[in-house]
Amino acid sequence: MKYRLIVLALLMALTTSAQTEQTGWEQLWEQMYSPEDMEEGEWEEYHERLQQLAEHPIDLNNATREELEQLPFLSQQQVMDIMEYLYYYKSMRSIGEIAMIPSIDYRQRQLLRYFVTFTEHTERAHFPSLDTLLSRGRHTLTATARYPFYKRKGDKNGYLGYQLRHSLRYEFASGQYLRAGLIGAQDAGEPFFANRNAMGYDTYSYYIQLRHLGFLENAVVGKYKLSAGMGLVLNNSFMLGKLATLQNLGRQSNTLRPHTSRSESDYFQGAAATLRLSKPLALTTFVSYRPMDATLNNDGSAATLITSGYHRTQGEMDKKYNTHLTATGATLNLHYGALRLGANTVYTHIDRSLEPDRTVLYRRHYAHGQDFLNTSVNYAYNHYRFTFNGETAVNQDGALATVNTLSFQPHSSFGAVALYRFYSYRYTGLYSHSFNDRGHTQNESGIYLGINWVPLTHLSLQAYADYSYSPWARYQTSLSSNASDFLIQADWCKGNWNVQGRYRLHLRQKDNKDKTALIPDREQRTRLFAVYTSPSGWAAKTQADMIKSAYKETNHGWMLSEHLSYQNPQWTLSVVAGYFDTDAYASRIYIYERQMQYEFSFPFYYGRGLRLALFGRTAILDNLTISTRLGYTNYFNRSTIGSGLQQIDASHQTDLDLQLRWKF
Repeated sequence: MKYRLIVLALLMALTTSAQTEQTGWEQLWEQMYSPEDMEEGEWEEYHERLQQLAEHPIDLNNATREELEQLPFLSQQQVMDIMEYLYYYKSMRSIGEIAMIPSIDYRQRQLLRYFVTFTEHTERAHFPSLDTLLSRGRHTLTATARYPFYKRKGDKNGYLGYQLRHSLRYEFASGQYLRAGLIGAQDAGEPFFANRNAMGYDTYSYYIQLRHLGFLENAVVGKYKLSAGMGLVLNNSFMLGKLATLQNLGRQSNTLRPHTSRSESDYFQGAAATLRLSKPLALTTFVSYRPMDATLNNDGSAATLITSGYHRTQGEMDKKYNTHLTATGATLNLHYGALRLGANTVYTHIDRSLEPDRTVLYRRHYAHGQDFLNTSVNYAYNHYRFTFNGETAVNQDGALATVNTLSFQPHSSFGAVALYRFYSYRYTGLYSHSFNDRGHTQNESGIYLGINWVPLTHLSLQAYADYSYSPWARYQTSLSSNASDFLIQADWCKGNWNVQGRYRLHLRQKDNKDKTALIPDREQRTRLFAVYTSPSGWAAKTQADMIKSAYKETNHGWMLSEHLSYQNPQWTLSVVAGYFDTDAYASRIYIYERQMQYEFSFPFYYGRGLRLALFGRTAILDNLTISTRLGYTNYFNRSTIGSGLQQIDASHQTDLDLQLRWKF
């Protein structure tokens, strides 16, 4: 049976038929940014948002400024340049016309073609009738499954469910006015229609979104995400990574959108709406009541809130939805000419007291209690040469957090950004996610400087330097500490060739073995790759990754990989082969691999071994697309993979992903 499924996957990957979908933005995005720049959950947020934009591209000729600001790789100046071009010339006919805007570089133009469409400029119509919405809408049904050709220890004894990981997704979309969806998802090992999952899937996400209904600019009922200002008070959507900050020059964002992923962290559940009170003034208000998993103390209080979403064992299942959060708040935004002002407030009540073990030094100032209040003001001024953005916030204890950016673009070939942040070690926010070096918007102050420079027609340079200081203890750091982060990246693009070199040096301080002093933790990463794309649809990418990590001991690692792909109007095929050799987990190496739609992973490898992956997509009918992905990893220096209930008693593992997508 195992080999029949593998043969079936290969046949489907090589079968040709009708039109397939384009997902080339993923490769471009991976080339522009670095997975080491952010946590996996943050990368998943970026991926989810861009996937939705690719599914529902922005009509550029009829777009508002707020709609263009949804594109995270554009700076405020670039958004303004697009709006100014459209004001003078009324419309664009193709993506090639974007080249007439000097501030948008080659790679951004390449990305834009996946997220925008071009129709004739028209005045925005009144909200259609319900019959019109329903008759013009499109339905999309997507089923995805992963079958592992191995058993983990928990599959034999410990997990409540079977090995299969699967999800089912339905969405209805009618133009820019109405979206509705339902997503059910199941991780491997979780029970299905059993135990506490009597309704089938372990988790569901659902939403209805209305837009442009008179003064009701945007409204979502169900599960949704919000962001405001620079993220000090409210952000369970995008988070500024260091390379992303360099690309968009640190601009702020205000978004309200449905929660459309299988993730069980960072969302609200209830209703939210943005009301256009006047042309320059908008009010967003929301209310949320949602369950969460928590590890409980002996007295019934919550020691930690759990966001992994795993319910595979009885212990994990017993924690499912044992705590509830009620949240409400509002953001008020004024946009008058070049000036932006905003005010934000969020209040949260937890039905059981949050009481982490604060006898541990680094947890001393963690969020605790049942009631939490955060308020802030955000501000921005946009000039055609420079932009200033910022936000300043306080929590219920009066602790302060502030982040401010100043970007300067004297010429289309040069841009610079400076960012200063100060987050008190007493500042806490349950929904606070802003620019930082160590994963938390707390206990950190620092300065970041970055530049974008195009010294030659086909050559672009990016570089940043970031210094941060933490006055209070952190995990693995018992004293005050500092960190420095440096990156330089060069891209050469000409004709069918794209060559990139990237070097990053990350310096941190951590405890020595006896926790009596701090010692350096140094990490150096280097990446070199060359991509050739032929006019006939073939593309080849050769990539070399190297790492040196030094903390208590020195570890080295390297990986050489080859990526081949072919794409035509009928089908898509992608093959990845890589050999890796690293000393330990500390010298792990990340590599990009093509994924199913709505699925995300940025796998990393350590040890010594071989990685092979095959991806194929084709349409077996005009509106029915099938995708398959076969992944194989063989480790040469170990006889088991993983640990605990995740342990595989073999040196290799093979996974098969299948996806059916029906549009009607």
